Amino acid sequence: MIVCLGTTPAVQRVMVFNHGEINGVNRAVETLEGAVGKSINVAKVVSALGERTVATGFVGGDRGDYLCKELEQRGVAHDFVRVRTRTRECVTVIDRGGKVHTELVEESKAVEAEAWDALRRKLDELLRQGPRMLVLSGTLVPQAPQDFYGECVRRAADRGVPTILDAAGSALMNAIGAGPLLVKPNRAELEKTFGLSVATDAQLRDAMASLRNAGARSVVITAGGQGAFALDEHGAFRVRSPKVEAINSIGSGDSFTAGLAVALAAGQPLRDACRLAAACGAANALTMMAGEVRLNDVRRLSAEVLIENW
Repeated sequence: MIVCLGTTPAVQRVMVFNHGEINGVNRAVETLEGAVGKSINVAKVVSALGERTVATGFVGGDRGDYLCKELEQRGVAHDFVRVRTRTRECVTVIDRGGKVHTELVEESKAVEAEAWDALRRKLDELLRQGPRMLVLSGTLVPQAPQDFYGECVRRAADRGVPTILDAAGSALMNAIGAGPLLVKPNRAELEKTFGLSVATDAQLRDAMASLRNAGARSVVITAGGQGAFALDEHGAFRVRSPKVEAINSIGSGDSFTAGLAVALAAGQPLRDACRLAAACGAANALTMMAGEVRLNDVRRLSAEVLIENW
């Protein structure tokens, strides 16, 4: 089992237009709704890959009810903490004519203080079930305990459970000293975290080495169309993802994380894990809703991933 924890799940509406027009009336030709958020996307893809998973975090209100029902319909187990704050909603606008998509994100709101202790207890219950991996994903809601992700990493380590941390900024830096198995921000998030450019290979390697020196055993940086870069005790390598005609690339980074989690939980080396991860990220871009992949696409795209020393 892989536990996927995040405090900012969302209900997603995807609206598709043949041609988008700014300051005009736009009529959608297709509209979809689903359950998303970084940790939710990871859980959905982990489940699609055939691994048992449980999603946890905060949900509230009618949108929280919808999110839970949507996961149940997809066969994704969940064990959330109910809060008074209503689960947020985000909108993806896909313009087929312009071949662009726009993401409209509702920011998360704070939850009641007692919810954090409830989530700690929930995590402890799940860890007692002996999961093979804990995945922590996304930003923390406002007014979160500064070291919450660090607490989670340490709680998991006490049970012998490795952790993947997909976060940035203070959420990352306050947790990295707890020694996660792997951290996975994207390149833009890495720049914001360090407040400096990582435009060159040398700058990127230096920043990744800093993350390892700070406590992460392995580092993977996703970079959109440029693929991904990885660093562990065996050295550095680059992952070149398959080229696809993207329908919606939102959630591809989370799908990448899911592939890493499944492969690493199965004992595969990081290079092999990155192959599955890159295939999952590319497969996600071929679907309309974030965090959804077709297993046949993943298998086909795995053969097209190129991994080279870097």
